[in-house]
Amino acid sequence: MERALAELGAADPVMGRLVAQGARPALRKREPGFAALAWIVVGQQVSVASAAAIWARVQARLGSVTAETVAGADAALLKSAGLSAPKIRTLRALSEAIVSGTLALDALADRPADEAHAALTAVKGIGPWTADIYLLFCLGHPDAFPAGDLAVQEAARLAYALDARPTAKALEGMAERWRPWRGAAAKVLWAYYRIAKQREGVVG
Repeated sequence: MERALAELGAADPVMGRLVAQGARPALRKREPGFAALAWIVVGQQVSVASAAAIWARVQARLGSVTAETVAGADAALLKSAGLSAPKIRTLRALSEAIVSGTLALDALADRPADEAHAALTAVKGIGPWTADIYLLFCLGHPDAFPAGDLAVQEAARLAYALDARPTAKALEGMAERWRPWRGAAAKVLWAYYRIAKQREGVVG
């Protein structure tokens, strides 16, 4: 991370300024694998507390959350854990891709970020944000970049004094200057977003 931050600052003075102002990302990594990706899917569009409760019920019903146990689980069983129909479809598609060998999660860390992202989003139900969060926080991929994340977009607006929050496409263009450390840049922007919102009294 130190190398990434140093090179980002050299390539982009704004990034250097953000880090100097305290937007220094904490090292955070979740164990990679099917369960980690499934957890990200489960946590979409629900509170952390709700996601944890649903995840606990999924674990209780399956014993262990693996591609094989999800593939073999009855839809009614998964629904009884609190999973919505779209999330059940996504988890089933993901488990089937892994069991069939279509998706090799273990190999993603060694692939360029764009290729790894494409491999994940090829699974029906896995969107860009889910793919990038997995690559960033489970694999620690240095160049994964969640251009569609609203907090990252808002942080970029504030940091670069833009008139409006950049679109995902516009932010992808901005991020080209941060290769091969776009993942570190995203984490800097998240850290800066939190600092900015604390100043506004929005978050504690």
